[in-house]
Amino acid sequence: MLYRRFEQLIDIFRDAPTAAPPNKVLPFYLYYLRQVWPSFVALLIVGLVAALIEVALFSYLSRIIDLAQGTPGSDFFQLHGRELLWMTIVALLLRPIFFGLHDLLVHQTISPGMTSLIRWQNHSYVLKQSLNFFQNDFAGRIAQRIMQTGNSLRDSAVQAVDALWHVLIYTLGSLVLFAEADWRLMIPLLGWVACYIAALYYFVPRVKARAVVSSDARSKLMGRIVDGYTNITTLKLFAHTRFEQQYAREALVEQTEKTQLASRVVTSMDVTITSLNGLLIVTTTGLALWLWTQSLISVGAIALATGLVIRIVNMSGWIMWVVNGIFENIGMVQDGLQTIAQPVSVTDREQAPHLAVSQGEVRFEHVEFHYGKRSGVIGDLDLVIAPGEKIGLIGPSGAGKSTLVNLLLRLYDLQGGRILVDGQNIAEVAQESLRERIGMITQDTSLLHRSIRENLLYGKPDASDEELWEAVRKARADEFIPLLSDAQGRTGFDAHVGERGVKLSGGQRQRIAIARVLLKDAPILIMDEATSALDSEVEAAIQESLETLMEGKTVIAIAHRLSTIARMDRLVVLENGRIAETGSHAELLAHGGLYARLWRHQTGGFVGID
Repeated sequence: MLYRRFEQLIDIFRDAPTAAPPNKVLPFYLYYLRQVWPSFVALLIVGLVAALIEVALFSYLSRIIDLAQGTPGSDFFQLHGRELLWMTIVALLLRPIFFGLHDLLVHQTISPGMTSLIRWQNHSYVLKQSLNFFQNDFAGRIAQRIMQTGNSLRDSAVQAVDALWHVLIYTLGSLVLFAEADWRLMIPLLGWVACYIAALYYFVPRVKARAVVSSDARSKLMGRIVDGYTNITTLKLFAHTRFEQQYAREALVEQTEKTQLASRVVTSMDVTITSLNGLLIVTTTGLALWLWTQSLISVGAIALATGLVIRIVNMSGWIMWVVNGIFENIGMVQDGLQTIAQPVSVTDREQAPHLAVSQGEVRFEHVEFHYGKRSGVIGDLDLVIAPGEKIGLIGPSGAGKSTLVNLLLRLYDLQGGRILVDGQNIAEVAQESLRERIGMITQDTSLLHRSIRENLLYGKPDASDEELWEAVRKARADEFIPLLSDAQGRTGFDAHVGERGVKLSGGQRQRIAIARVLLKDAPILIMDEATSALDSEVEAAIQESLETLMEGKTVIAIAHRLSTIARMDRLVVLENGRIAETGSHAELLAHGGLYARLWRHQTGGFVGID
C-alpha cells in the first residue's frame, strides 16, 4: 500500500497545460516541473532534513571523542546516556526514515511518473504534427528524442535538487562547525569553495555545449540504424548489407568522435577537482594539527575537521559528476526540443466545429498549393464534385493527383483558395471530424504491427465480430485470414502482421485495407490505386464489393490503370497541377487529347467499357 500511494501521486495521463510545449530550455523544464510541483517540494524538504542529519553525524563524532577524553569510563554512559540515546535515535530511526522517503519520492513517484508524463504529453503533441513533419525526419530519431527527453529532464531535475541541499548544507554546516572550533579552520574550505566554483564555471558550459552535439550525433545514429531495419526488405533485395554498414559506420564514427570530445572536457574537469580536493585535505588537516599543538582546539575538533573534509571531498567528486550529468541531460533536452517543440503546421481553430456531411458535395475553389515553394504542383484549380458523384482523377506522374487528395484530407494547408464539403470550409472544422467522414484506400497499404482484428477496428472501433466477418468476406480476405499465424502462436484475427504489415503480401494488405474502409462506411470515399496490388482474378472478385461500397457515396478514384475507373461518372484529367480535360470516358476519347493519348498507351483491362 505504501509503494502504491507514492506511485499514484503523479497522474501520467493528465492533459497538457497548453497546446504546445515551450521551445526554450528553461521554460520547457518549468512547463513539466509545475505539473508535478508537490512531489518536488516534498523532495526538497526531505532532502534538506536528510542533509542536516548527515552533517549532524559528524558533529556527533567530534562530541563523542571529546566526551570520551573528559569522562572516566565507569561514569561515561551514566553521565551522557540521554545525549547518546538521542544520537542513536537520529542514526537508527530518523536517518532511515528520511532517506527512505527520499528513495520513495525518487524511485516510486518522480522517476516513473514524471518520465511517463513527459513522454505521454510529447508523444500526444508530436502525433498532431503534419505529414510533412514525419516525412522530413527519421522515425527512429523522432522516437529516440521523445524517449530520451523524458529521462534526461527527470534525471537533471532530481540531481539538481539533491546536489542543491548537499552543497548548501554540507558547506554551510561545515563552516559553522569549523567556526565553533576555531575560525581559522574556515580559511582552507572557503578558498576551496571559491576555486571549486571557478572550475565548474569554466568547465560546465563546455560540457553542456559538447553534450548537445553528442546527443544530436546519437540521435542521427539511431535514426540511420532504425531506417535500415525498417527497410530491411530493400536492403536484402539489393544485396547492400555492406553499403548499409558503411552508412551506419559513418554515423557511428561521428557519434564516437563527438562523445570523445565531450569526454575530454570531463577528464580535464576531473583532474582539476581532484587536485583541489587533495589541497583541501592537506591544508585543513595540517591547520587542525597545528591549532591542536597550540592547545587552541580539541582532539575531537581534529576528527571533526578531517572527517568533514574527507566527506566534502568525496561529495565534491559526486557533485562534479552530478553537475556534469545535469548539463549533459540539459544538452539532451535541448537536442530533443529540435523535434518535440516544433510548432504544428496544420492546426484546428479554437473550438472548431465538427464537420457535418449530409450530402457529400466537394468543392475546390481557386486552390493553390506548392509545398512552400513559389509556384508549382497545384495552381488556381477549380473543381466541383456533386453529391454522390463518382469521379476518376487521371494524369501523368507528378500531375498533382495525390496532392489534391492530401489537401482534401487536410494533411497540408492550402497556400491559396479553399476546399468546401457541403459548404463547410475544411480549414475551419476539426481535422479529426473531417477525416472521420472520409474513407481512403491507398496504393501503398501500410498496416500497424498489431493483430488483424486491431487493424480492422481502425475502421470502426466498436464493430462486432459479425461486422468484421462481413467486411472481410466482401473484401475476399476470408480466404487467407483463418490461415494466418505468428511466432507467438496467435492465429486468424489475433495474428500479428509485422511492421507495416510485412508478413502479408501486397494483395493481402490491400484486401485488409478495403475491409477496413468497408467497416468505416464514410460518406466520402477516396481510392488511390485501390486495386493496384491485386491480380486480375481477385480484382474481378471484389469489384462487386467495391461497387457496393461506392453506392450513395461521393467517390474520388485515382488509377494509372485507366480501365479500372473508365466507368466513373466523370473523369478529370490533371496536367501540371491544373485540370486539362474533364468528361466521360467516351467524350474524352472523342476529344483526342491527353486522356486519349494515355488510353492508347494502355491495352485496357478486365472492365468492359460501354
